[in-house]
Amino acid sequence: LLDYFPDDWLLFVDESHIAIPQVRGMYEGDTARKRTLVEYGFRLPSAMDNRPLNFQEFEGHINQVVFVSATPGPYEQEVAEQVVQQIIRPTGILDPEVDVRPTKGQIDDLLSEVRDRIERNERVLVTTLTKKMAEDLNDYLQEMGVKSMYLHSEIDTLERIDILRDLRLGVYDVVVGINLLREGLDLPEVSLVCILDADKEGYLRSGGSLVQTIGRAARHPEGRVIMYADRITDSMRYALDETNRRREVQGAYNVEHGITPEGIKKTIRDIGDRLRQVAEEPSEYSVEARDLPKEELARMIVELEKQMKTAAKELDFERAALLRDQVVELRREQVGDGMPESLRSLSQQTRRPDKRKMRGGRTRRGHN
Repeated sequence: LLDYFPDDWLLFVDESHIAIPQVRGMYEGDTARKRTLVEYGFRLPSAMDNRPLNFQEFEGHINQVVFVSATPGPYEQEVAEQVVQQIIRPTGILDPEVDVRPTKGQIDDLLSEVRDRIERNERVLVTTLTKKMAEDLNDYLQEMGVKSMYLHSEIDTLERIDILRDLRLGVYDVVVGINLLREGLDLPEVSLVCILDADKEGYLRSGGSLVQTIGRAARHPEGRVIMYADRITDSMRYALDETNRRREVQGAYNVEHGITPEGIKKTIRDIGDRLRQVAEEPSEYSVEARDLPKEELARMIVELEKQMKTAAKELDFERAALLRDQVVELRREQVGDGMPESLRSLSQQTRRPDKRKMRGGRTRRGHN
């Protein structure tokens, strides 16, 4: 695709601190997987040639590029010829204040802060280090009467969208997560972000990760972040200094231009419903097969199955689904009332259930 762009094309890389490593990882991951297969004779050596671009080849296709990130990585900072800071928000909202509190009694303190936000009809995000911690904390909050839900990689994408929508609607007051409560989350109702074990250095508590997590509270005029830690790590110091620097710039700009911070009113769209509308829906059709001879009925079934497979190969899935349903109806006529259960199940539309079983025998809406 890159070969078809004109020489003066412009590339925008959103969330470049994640996207650039992924470009590197495509080639490295493909090579690592195939190398072993080729060495042991499971694939021909030519398989190594069918690969993604390596990063040097990718750079060779780039003419001019704009990296967009709140926490640019080392590559972007090294190659950038010009840095433009966009830290002034049209709403005038400042980056949130950040408190550092000791880990002793952190759960009780967290619960107190959560209840305070619930009284004000505001929402809370809590980040932990492991899935087990997220689930256990969610269980505890639910036992304390808090409408809470956890969010991690074992929950499928559509389910995550539903959980975040329900958080905004007030079905939940708290969402406990790990690494998903970062880039791309725009939740104006969230006024508090709590970071547990903030002093545990690592990928989830690096300087960039902490800045991204802090930013989830930057959509609310009363946004605030609480880090629970017993010491100030280098990553925490970087995140605190960067947040305070931005607050100073934003505050000075507001004073100079007479801007009063004001939260936005963002429509709560049900993206999940829109995605599900794309999925297959029952189509209206009629099959007049009652008066057909059995031989003709069998011939029609074979012909329709051929058309169905052809449509599927051509990626015309709507027509393939329609033909499939016609085949099911014809088979129903062919076998009469004694249709086998295996055929009967083919006629049922596959739909995503409203409630899904989660770990520990729970449903997404809470305990059974």
